[in-house]
Amino acid sequence: MESWVDGQPADVLSLKDRGLAYGDGLFETIAVHDGGPVLLDRHLQRLERGCRRLALNVDMNALSAELSAYARGLGNGVLKLIVTRGDSLRGYAADPLAMARRILQGSPPAAYPSTHAEQGIRLFACTVRLSEQPLLAGLKHLNRLEQVLARAEWADSEHAEGLMLDTSGRVIEGVFSNLFLVRDGVLFTADLSRCGVAGVMRAELLFQAKSQGIATQITDISLEQLHQADEVFVCNSVYGVWPVRGCGSARWSVGPLTRKLQTLARALLDA
Repeated sequence: MESWVDGQPADVLSLKDRGLAYGDGLFETIAVHDGGPVLLDRHLQRLERGCRRLALNVDMNALSAELSAYARGLGNGVLKLIVTRGDSLRGYAADPLAMARRILQGSPPAAYPSTHAEQGIRLFACTVRLSEQPLLAGLKHLNRLEQVLARAEWADSEHAEGLMLDTSGRVIEGVFSNLFLVRDGVLFTADLSRCGVAGVMRAELLFQAKSQGIATQITDISLEQLHQADEVFVCNSVYGVWPVRGCGSARWSVGPLTRKLQTLARALLDA
């Protein structure tokens, strides 16, 4: 499907765009099912938080209408929304009154092997570390070179995702997913106040777990705690939940809580 820029079909972008020059912007990757954007409210909430943090002036009414119209045209697939600060001349200083640029791109549905969801995956232990920057923590900003470098660390079919730590050695997330572990019936996920992306599927699974009386903790996670987990899984807003069978020498079974949350995630993506 043709890309849109500020609500109009387009396949070109200004060379002065600050997203290109500085990564000055945000993005959302949204699953589309039967013409509807999945978890749209959570995507828009995260985007609005990011826009406030970065002081981006976005016409949210226009953006919401464009997302709905574009998703209807796409039907089924993956919609990528990019918001940049727009154009500027050379230099970091930006016009505080400039309106942000809205870019929409569509792709076919993501095709992953069914075994990832059914049997689980192995994680590659990445050596690239996530920098700690609380001002950007949680945001899905356009500066993703750490993930680019981490993803280049493996090219084999044995590993479907990478495990990323921060510079202090804490377990944070996958290269393109959030990570959960289960220990003694409690659901744990990493504190993302220093770095990492606060995924919308992560937020939804935490909400669903609490609604069903499952104990949850957002906390710092060490490698030792990860290795001692009863269950481990990763999630994102496109594929849902993948159980994790191993990482390096560590091994885990695909457990009942993983399967329960995987079923909930699948129902959301297929709704």
